[in-house]
This record gives sequence, C-alpha cells and structure tokens, in this order.
Amino acid sequence: MIAFILAKKILSLFLMMAMGVILVKSKGIKVEDSRSISLISLYLITPCAIFSAFQMAYTPQILKGLILAAAAAIILHIIMIILTKLLEKPMKLDAVEKASIIYSNAGNLIIPIVTAIFGKEWVIYSAGYLSVQTILLWSHGRMTVCGEKKVDVRKIFMNINILAAVAGLVCFILGAMLPAPMLDAVDSVGTMIGPSAMIVTGVLIGSMDFQKIFSYRRLWFVSVLRLIIYPLIGVAFLKFSGITGLVPEGATILMITLLAMTTPSASTVTQMAQVYGKDADYASAINVVTTLCCIFTMPLMVTLYQM
Repeated sequence: MIAFILAKKILSLFLMMAMGVILVKSKGIKVEDSRSISLISLYLITPCAIFSAFQMAYTPQILKGLILAAAAAIILHIIMIILTKLLEKPMKLDAVEKASIIYSNAGNLIIPIVTAIFGKEWVIYSAGYLSVQTILLWSHGRMTVCGEKKVDVRKIFMNINILAAVAGLVCFILGAMLPAPMLDAVDSVGTMIGPSAMIVTGVLIGSMDFQKIFSYRRLWFVSVLRLIIYPLIGVAFLKFSGITGLVPEGATILMITLLAMTTPSASTVTQMAQVYGKDADYASAINVVTTLCCIFTMPLMVTLYQM
C-alpha cells in the first residue's frame, strides 16, 4: 500500500516537472530564469520546510526517533563513501560520478513525499538524513567535486538549511512554538518545496539535448549504482541490523531514512560542477535520468524493505 501511495506521489511530482518542460518549450520562461526559482527554493522554501517540521510538542520518544534517523543516516553515508572509494580505481569513477552516486536529491523530494505518505507529523524524522547529508555534501561532497583537501567549516555550519535545522531543534526541545500567523506563513512557504524543485527540474530537462544525454556511455552504470545497488545495501542494513527495534515506530522512522537515500542524484552536484569547472552537463544528465527512473526504483525499494 505504501509503495502504491509513493508511486502516486512521485507521479504527481513528475506532472509538476512536465509543467516546467512545457513552460520552457513554449518559450514562456528561459532556462536562465530557473536560477531565480532555485535560489528562492534554497534560501527560503527549504529552510521553512525544515524549520516547520520541528514545530510540534516535544516528547522524549520523538527525540529518540530523530537521533535514530540521524545515526542511521551517518552509517549509510559512511558505507556509501567507503564503497565509492573502493570502486573508484577499478571502475574509473570521476569526480562528478562519485558525488552523484553518494549524494541524493532528498533535500528537494523527501519532505513532500513523507508528508503525502505518512503525514506532516512524520516530516521531523526526515531532518535526520537532511542534516547529515547537508554537512557531508558541503564538506566531503564539495572536496570530491572540486578536488580540494581543506574543509571550510564556516561554510558548512553557516548553511541556511543547517541553521534552520538547529533553530528548529532548539525550539522543539524548548517547546517554543511560533505565533499562529507566523507559523502559517512558514508552513505555507515550506509546502512549495516539491513543486518548486520539480518545475526547475522540468525547465532544465526541457532545455536539454536528449541525444547528448544518451551519448554518455557510463550514464546507466552510474544510475544503477545510485538507484538500485546502493539502495539495496541500505535496505539490507536497515532491515537486518536490528536497529528498527531500538525505538517505538523504528521501522517507519527508518523507512523515511530509506526513502531519502533512494531519491535521485543531488541537483547540488550539478551546481557544484558548474562552479568548479567540472562536467556540469554530465552531472545534469545523471540527475535527469535518475529522476525519470526513480518512479520505478523507489517503490521497489520500499516494497523490499516491507517484505
């Protein structure tokens, strides 16, 4: 049942993406215009969605579940980073491929998906994965793409999404709730996260040359690793490690972690590739293909987890 609901939600997001394709194909918007939407999503919509997730009454049970989700996210990222390092030489993985395999597009997709499947009260557990990935993406991920060996700690912890998570967690623990009008505003902006991300993706897809996309011979190999091989490892770890029994509702909490792990490759990798002079077209092609294929792979992984 959950896999079916997930497939319907992903299909809904795909229809939003199709709207973006239509916009750019009909000349209603230029591909450069999508940058403004991306910036609004990055600096306003996503932080509002993350902070809003913490606006609920504090209970020790919720805090334990959040800690479990974060711990599982740390372990899963360590597994993916180590495995990618082992595959780097024999598979001749380049910087874009390594980052695209490890880091998912959870920041844009997981909150609307969790809201649709489980309800808003469960979104708080997605913050565990998002916080861990954001820290690693702007440290390990950035170093992987640009080839640097120095971590800019200030840039990591001044990231607006990390600040939103920290502020939200503090408010949650202290029981501090925003006034109703302010909370309604933050909630309303946060609900735009799915549509804004998919419309931008649609605009980018509509402007791309699909003949060029499919000219990348290693594209399918990278996509299989990102959508099937690594998620299967995640399913095996979460299902058979026994950690689901550490807290009440642990199986559901860790399903949210699994969903975050199984989303397509991170669109942030494309942005980093543009900034640091790597193959941004290839990174974008990986993002597009994994986004198109996830409607089949994500429900499959959820089904395997539930068996």
